[in-house]
Amino acid sequence: MADNEVATKAPESDAQESLVPGDTKAQEGTLRDRQTLPFYKVYISKPSDYPHQPSKLLLFLSSGTGIHSKNNQLQADKYASEGFVVVAPDQFAGDALSNTATDPNAAPDANPSMIEKVKMGFADTAKAFMIDMWLARQSQEKILPLLHKVIEGAKDEFADAVANGDGIYAVGYCFGGKYVLLLGSELPDTVAKGQAVKDEEKGVVKSGPQIKAGAIAHGTQITKEDIQGLKVPVTMACTENDQLFPDDIRAEGQKWLVDNKVPHEIQVFPGVPHGFAVVGEYEDPKIMDAQKAAFEQMLSWLKSH
Repeated sequence: MADNEVATKAPESDAQESLVPGDTKAQEGTLRDRQTLPFYKVYISKPSDYPHQPSKLLLFLSSGTGIHSKNNQLQADKYASEGFVVVAPDQFAGDALSNTATDPNAAPDANPSMIEKVKMGFADTAKAFMIDMWLARQSQEKILPLLHKVIEGAKDEFADAVANGDGIYAVGYCFGGKYVLLLGSELPDTVAKGQAVKDEEKGVVKSGPQIKAGAIAHGTQITKEDIQGLKVPVTMACTENDQLFPDDIRAEGQKWLVDNKVPHEIQVFPGVPHGFAVVGEYEDPKIMDAQKAAFEQMLSWLKSH
């Protein structure tokens, strides 16, 4: 588990650093891919009594700040302390987003000076450009095949946990939320595994879902098509008026889930910033309460499915 070091106040923002106490140590490791690339970097967190006590396997897909973020490591550790063997892959292949992106839902300074306005304008433009360039590099064609290989490696490495849970569970925060939905869908192998069409006459082969159940918090870049492809139970902890997961897309997706009888749970937290559910210290007790409630919501869903 992550060392007892600093973790940012707001994982997706420029907030000041603050200490997150009470952590214990686990391990960071690798999963071997025997077919193509020799190693994938992963953060692995295990229950203290594993393998002496049965556990379930949980795929942890982080925000854009990646598995080297202390916040994300601490969040993974929380699931391990609840009995899950947690595998958090570097889904960005070493290209995580630096922790300098501001929360798009944050309220601006009420009375900035002219100089501050100019500085903020330049900074916001630079950050927006950096994020756009980064997002352009994080395509489904890049990430899904990588996740597929990590899942295959995890099935070998932790076969007992997969068998005990009768499948793989998944949680996703921010950027990772979209990919929990995709892994819970049936996708063409050309997308899911990055494979070429093997038989032109048979056409594209579909496979999936890759997970048994999923839980996401304040997902980003989620489309209605992502939700409409879902075939496994899912719970969502959402932020109200979130520019990164608009209310209209969420509402349309929820209607589809209801109409198609896909087991789901959606809770919307008002007055909290995007990224609130990831471990971090906030001065506002309302945000800390929402953070705790979101974790309990997601954990309860995973344990009941």
